[in-house]
Amino acid sequence: MPIKIPYHLPAREILEKENIFIMDEGRAAQQDIRPLNILILNLMPEKEKTERQLLRLLGNTPLQVNINFLKTASYESKNTSSYHLEEFYQTFEQVKEKKYDGMIITGAPIELLDFENVEYWEELTQILSWTDQNVTSTLHICWGAQAALYFHYGIGKYELPKKCSGVYMHHVLDRKAKLLRGFDDVFKAPHSRNTDVSIDELMKNKDLKLLASSEEAGPLIISSADGKRIMITGHLEYEGSTLAEEYARDRAKGISIHMPEYYFPKDNPVETPLNSWRSHAHLFFSNWLNYYVYQETPYVWD
Repeated sequence: MPIKIPYHLPAREILEKENIFIMDEGRAAQQDIRPLNILILNLMPEKEKTERQLLRLLGNTPLQVNINFLKTASYESKNTSSYHLEEFYQTFEQVKEKKYDGMIITGAPIELLDFENVEYWEELTQILSWTDQNVTSTLHICWGAQAALYFHYGIGKYELPKKCSGVYMHHVLDRKAKLLRGFDDVFKAPHSRNTDVSIDELMKNKDLKLLASSEEAGPLIISSADGKRIMITGHLEYEGSTLAEEYARDRAKGISIHMPEYYFPKDNPVETPLNSWRSHAHLFFSNWLNYYVYQETPYVWD
């Protein structure tokens, strides 16, 4: 089944070339099926790139998915055109009376700031509170995961001695978790962050389940006991070239940063990196949509 997105969204042309099944509003309206309504709060600077990454994964399931994009009203993006934001994004005030089957809250390159010092923190806390009664399951990514752990569970973050950047091996810790159905016992996932959360604090919290972790990169996938909140500290949605682009960007800015680990062939940044996490990325998003959204959401919201 397809993913339904606005006809003129720039990501559409790229996804169609990749044979991702998408449709416009007219064709979707002719299908007698209850689509899932997914809201994406996109906090990343390069919003069009993040749209493409997420839509690629959401569009590879047997479910029809309607997508709405959300932007912050208290902070204006400097890296995305105002036309794009006005055309494809809404604010919280415009959606807060609605119900959504699922929601995704992305990361943001602000992790070294205290949460309370983030310009849109107050607005984000309103959204996080709102999800409790208005969203069936919310998926939080990277900084978005840390923000959810801090706001909902009081678990803070701490700065790492060096940036966690690379593609790391992870172990499945709960084979019974529906989110990890079909996963290999070990799998790879990219990370790109300067902060982390304590495994000990996660394990002590009875309302949380640590589902997958890495000896080098730390906790990866965390779930609330009821599955309403999923937190992933890495970036399964990343394309194969994303870490290389970030590395080149930081070096161009004069930032002292190490090469992403276990990423470039022969540790040579001239070599084209291979995407070694794609299959688990698709499986992760498919499991979330099926078991935590589609199977749990009401057919008609009250």
